[in-house]
Parts: sequence; structure tokens; C-alpha cells
Amino acid sequence: MTTPTAGPGSWDTVGVFSSGMARIPAIATLLGARRVVLRPSDARSREVDAVVGWGQKPTSRTALAYARRHDLPFWRAEDGFLRSVGLGVGKDPPLSIVLDDLGVYYDARSESRLERLIGAGDGRDRLADPALLERALRAIEVIRAAGLSKYNDAPPAPIDLGPPRRRVLVVDQTAGDLSVRCGLSDASTFGAMLAAALGENPDAEIVIKTHPDVLAGAKRGYLERSTDARVRVWARQSAPAELFAAVDRVYVVTSQLGFEALLWNKAVTCFGAPWYAGWGATDDRVAIQRRGRRRGVEELFAAAYLLYARYLEPASTRAGEIEQVIEHLALQRATFARNQGNLYCFGFRFWKRGYMRSYLRCPGSRVEFCSGAAAAERAGIDANARIVVWGQRESEGVRRLASRHGIPICRVEDGFLRSVGLGSDLTVPASLVFDREGIYYDPTRPSELESLLQNADLTVAEVERAALLRRRLLESGLSKYNVGLAMDLPVPAGPRVILVPGQVEDDASIRLGCVDVRTNLGLIEAVRHTCPDAFVIYKPHPDVLSGNRRGAVDRANALALCDHVEEAASIALCLQKADEVHTMTSLVGFEALLRGKRVVVYGQPFYAGWGLTEDRHPVDRRTRRRTIDELVACALLRYPRYLDRRTGQFTTPEATIEALLAERVTDGTVHALDVSWARRQLRKVFHAYRGLVNAP
Repeated sequence: MTTPTAGPGSWDTVGVFSSGMARIPAIATLLGARRVVLRPSDARSREVDAVVGWGQKPTSRTALAYARRHDLPFWRAEDGFLRSVGLGVGKDPPLSIVLDDLGVYYDARSESRLERLIGAGDGRDRLADPALLERALRAIEVIRAAGLSKYNDAPPAPIDLGPPRRRVLVVDQTAGDLSVRCGLSDASTFGAMLAAALGENPDAEIVIKTHPDVLAGAKRGYLERSTDARVRVWARQSAPAELFAAVDRVYVVTSQLGFEALLWNKAVTCFGAPWYAGWGATDDRVAIQRRGRRRGVEELFAAAYLLYARYLEPASTRAGEIEQVIEHLALQRATFARNQGNLYCFGFRFWKRGYMRSYLRCPGSRVEFCSGAAAAERAGIDANARIVVWGQRESEGVRRLASRHGIPICRVEDGFLRSVGLGSDLTVPASLVFDREGIYYDPTRPSELESLLQNADLTVAEVERAALLRRRLLESGLSKYNVGLAMDLPVPAGPRVILVPGQVEDDASIRLGCVDVRTNLGLIEAVRHTCPDAFVIYKPHPDVLSGNRRGAVDRANALALCDHVEEAASIALCLQKADEVHTMTSLVGFEALLRGKRVVVYGQPFYAGWGLTEDRHPVDRRTRRRTIDELVACALLRYPRYLDRRTGQFTTPEATIEALLAERVTDGTVHALDVSWARRQLRKVFHAYRGLVNAP
């Protein structure tokens, strides 16, 4: 058999004999190979560098026979210990696997690579590294803070087991689970474990936790009922962290939950031989003669999670680190908590509903799209529900409904990093904002973004992250819609160059956020009046140019006041050429601030009033001074939600930038506006379909 040094990472081609394994996204990366071949023929054995089987499944026997027949290294793969959001039986692909050239971690009948790592059986104690153990402690701390587990699709609600009393958790498993037999146990072990839990804890309530696969209806368990009055079967989908917080002791046969309970500092009794038993951290009822060395919980974690497991970077198909997976899973759990409850949605056009379900996703919650207040009443809305509205499209009936039930209205709008393509072309957005106070473009009342900018105490880490994000945005040349061409835009040397971005004139941000100047022509007139010697570039809004929205200015009228009308170039190129930007409420003003440009605002956009812009009409509520990176931290890190349209999972602004860059045409241009009416309608149909099904 091969050694680890000749293993993953050195392979070109790996042969597998499990079709399910071959279908795992990025399986080659997880295996450390360039490519994976399903069921290679004997004639092609010279092309294969190694063979990998899935655990102790029957297909692994076929794989092992092939490896022996052709004298090839054989390894076993299994799910990692921080696997995914959803269950494997639900087809959620793994973010982590383990590879083992000796056995497999759950098979105590023979040594595994993990057991050798823990026991330092190769004469080298890798767990003596202080830096490794410090990394393990940091990871454990974040896992506990985020409430993470192997699977992470439990509802984010606290559980209620009743009045405080001593409780013991007994963990059931699925009937036929290989880890039971391989862990020196059988079906009778579960009965013995329950009897011991009752006998050893006479004053405690015994809580049997049903396995998630049983709850999903995919499998059966061992402990499905009990007649003892002290036994409660907890057959609900709950986060393990919530259960650990409610119990004093945990009994397992071979379940991974036993090790997770150790991370929460619980006393754990093992009736089988899981990988973490036999090292002094657990109360063991089965002796494992090979395991005698004493190891602490952080050492066991370092061996299993840091040295043994392999990870994917969630936002790509590249190899990753545990910290990236922890951050990703923590983001899913945190966003689930924000989406918790039954959500009643109003004002969403049909094509938005598919992707809105992804943005509002939360285990245990329900999303209802309602035509009006009466439909919501029929669907069972109550005071515990939440109301979600697109922009300000609620009817008076919906407002009365919210008032009657005492439910605040959450308003949704496109985020500031939206898409490659226009919203009016029905392009699925990469980010949205959800605001329970107002909405960012309405300065007549506070919004969550305004409250963040006025009141939030940002950490040093957040501001540093915002600075890096801003730098990456500038390097990439991304904007909200990423339309227009990369081309030359000549401007004269000498006079200051002022960019005047056009807007959609019936847009709510103009209706609510402007005082005197309310039209594109009026803005051009005001700029020329105050800056008679400047070189003024007017750039019409892309939605107006495309013919989808109102706000067109006759070209002759525009050129009578400005020096150049630019319709084709991207906004990033226009900003590069400009010295300053004059705007009503356009997001282009924010993008100019990112580039250190002078910005004069004639309305009251969200980025005005913080000491970064010259404001013609200040907002009295906004009194705090902010740096540009603090503005970025609030507007791009804290306020929006980002969605990976490839996976349907929540993601980060950094990953969103890379995804948008990948969407852009690689020949130096981005999304063109000058397409025919027929082609635009076809584009809308395509994007509407994507929105309905939330297809990538």
C-alpha cells in the first residue's frame, strides 16, 4: 500500500467504482487528482494512478479487487466531519471528505490512518505541534459559537424540553449503519445503552435523539419507542448544539455526535468503538487494545478535522481549508436565523419567486407568495409570521394586515452588487437587501442601513476586510449592473471632468430622495450652471438606454448643456476619466467614492450625510462621520445578503465579485446594450425562466 506522501495531490487519474461517488461535484479536487474515471477497464489500468472506494460499501470491494489485480494503491473515502448544510440522503454534496490508505476511521476492527495519527503509530507525533493545536482551539471556538455540526440544516430555533432538570441524551443511529457493526456493536448494544442510561442516572430524564435520516423518512432507527416514563423520544429536527445545551451527559454507540458533545464539554459514554473512543476523553464500555495513548479533545480534533479531512473552498471547485468551510456553514446558519419564521410575501412578480425562495430559505420555515391581504389570511398568517414586500409595493390592505397582527414590514430591493445584465432584463440578482426599518433609498425615514451607519460600532477586522473588498472592486472594475463596453473615452486635458450619471426618472429613489432637481435634464442644467467651465459627460442610465424605463433626454438638448453624451462605455471607464461626479441619488456616486472621487449630491442617497460627499440637501438625522471603508463595511458587508446562484447557498461579497467577473465576456467587453428588440425579449424570457427555477 502507498504512503501518504505518494497519495492525494500526486495523482493524475483516480479510478472509482461508485457512480454516486463519481457524481459528487468537484470529486477530483476532493480526491487530490486531476480527473476521476468511473469503472476503468482492465485495458486502461496503466492510465490509473490510484483506486478509491467509498468506505466499506460493496462497490469498495470491487474497487479493491481492481487495485490488487493491477498492483495500484487503494484508498477509502468517506464523508468528512463538517460535511455540508443538508443531508447526504438529500443529495447535498460534501464540502469535506476523508481519505484513508489503511482502513476507514469508523472501522475499529483494524487500524485506520486516523488512528495512527492519534496514536503516533508511525513514530512521529504530529499532534505535538503547538501551532496546530492553537489552530484547533480557534476552530473549535468558532464551531461552538456558530452551533455547527456534521450536517447543518436544522431549524435555527432554540428547543424547549420543559422546566430545568437533569437530562441525559441518548443518541440513536440508523439501522444497518456500517459504523455500528464496524464499531464492535450490534442492534442489542442500543438496548443495553438505554438501560445503562436509565440505571446510571435515576434522577434524570432520558432524551433519545432520532437520527436526521430517520426524520427524513429515508431510514429506520434502533430506538424508535420506549415504555419507560422517564424516556422522551426527541423526533424533531434540532441543532445538536441546542440539545447539548439542554443535557448534562451524552450516551452514544458510535455516533459522531459523541465527539461533537465533547466539543461542548459534555461527559460522553461510548457503548461502541467510535474513532474518538479509547484515548481517555470518553467513558468507554468497549476496550480497544490498540488505543492506549491519552489525548485531549483538541488533539483529537486536530487529528481528525485538520490532518485527516480534506476540504473544498465552498465558493469554487478549488481545494480549501477547514476555516473556509466553517465560515461558509456559519454564514448559512446565521442567515437561516434571519429568515426564521413563516414568511408572507407581497408584490413579487412571478419571475422573482424562484430565486426569492432561495434568499428566504430557512429549515422549518414556510414561504407564501400572496396576491393580497385576504390571501394571506386564508393561508394562516398570524402574529408570529413575517411580512416581506418588494420595495414599497404593498397595498393599503397589506399595511392594515401588518398593523392588525403587529408585524413589521420587511422591504426587499436589489443589492449594490447585482448582476451582469440589467434588472429590467429580468437578470437574477447576486445580492438583495432586506430592511425591517425602511429601505435604503427612502431618506424620509430611517432604514437599517442608515441605522448601521449612524450607530454601528465596527470591528477593526470588519474595516480591514472592507478595505480589501474595496480594493478588489476597483481592480475588477465591477459596478451594479456591469454593462457597457471597455473602450477608449477621450477627454481634453485641462478642464475638470464631471460625470453626470442619468437615472430612471420614475424610480422611487428620485421620488423620495430628491428635493428640487428631479429630472436628468434638470440635473444637467444645474451642473452646467454651477460649473460653466467644466467638461461635462452625461451618461444615460442603462435601463433607459435599453428602452425598458423612463428618463430619456433628447440628445440635442443634452449636448446643448454638456460636452459629451456617452452611451456605450462602461461606468467603470467613465469613472476612471472623471475628476468628480454630480448626481441626484445614483449609486454611481457611491462607486465614485470608492475611487476617491469628489461627489456632489443634489438629492439624499444613502451614502450622503456621512462627511464623504458635498450635500445640497443634508439629512438632519445623519450626524456621524464615516470613512469610506466604514461606509463599505456597512453597505456591502453587513446590509446585503449574497446568493451563490450556482449552488443556491448564501455566500460572501468577495465570492460574489469573483462570480460576476467569471460571467463577464472575456474579450474585454461586458454586457452589450445595443441589441435588437427581439433579442432583448428572448433574453427576458431566459432570465425569467432562471428566476422561476433559480437555475444558475
